[in-house]
Amino acid sequence: MNELGYRACAGFMLANRVGRVFVAQRIDSKNLGAWQMPQGGIDPGENHEEAALRELEEEIGIGAHLVDVIGRMPYPLRYDLPEELIGKLWGGNYRGQEQHWFLGRFKGEDDDINLEAHDPPEFFEWKWVVPEELPDLIVPFKRDVYRALVKEFAALI
Repeated sequence: MNELGYRACAGFMLANRVGRVFVAQRIDSKNLGAWQMPQGGIDPGENHEEAALRELEEEIGIGAHLVDVIGRMPYPLRYDLPEELIGKLWGGNYRGQEQHWFLGRFKGEDDDINLEAHDPPEFFEWKWVVPEELPDLIVPFKRDVYRALVKEFAALI
């Protein structure tokens, strides 16, 4: 495991006008209650912000025109996969992810959110939550990342 690196990833914390943040429940983890914010790998030639905005649009149908980017995590956050998942995700090439996170204010309406934007969809349900709830909703191995995001972005949300 120590020989494996981290997958480059970008994520987006989407906050609405009343200080709630978007989370969605993953289709591939229905039984686990695995909620998360939009995130995904960085494509060749993309910068971190471009990747985060692309993931936002691909996963939930929210284009860059519907958000104002208002914050950026000043350093990447890493997490390691649990041992039972190493070798099963991302072609077995990574021990976890190194994530570059952004915060944006949602300028649209709830009807603009489209979980069917990605084919196949990654999520089957979504909701707005108070930021402090996020770490309790995410799978345990990502909780430290979500705690750091809430702490960093709290004043901006």
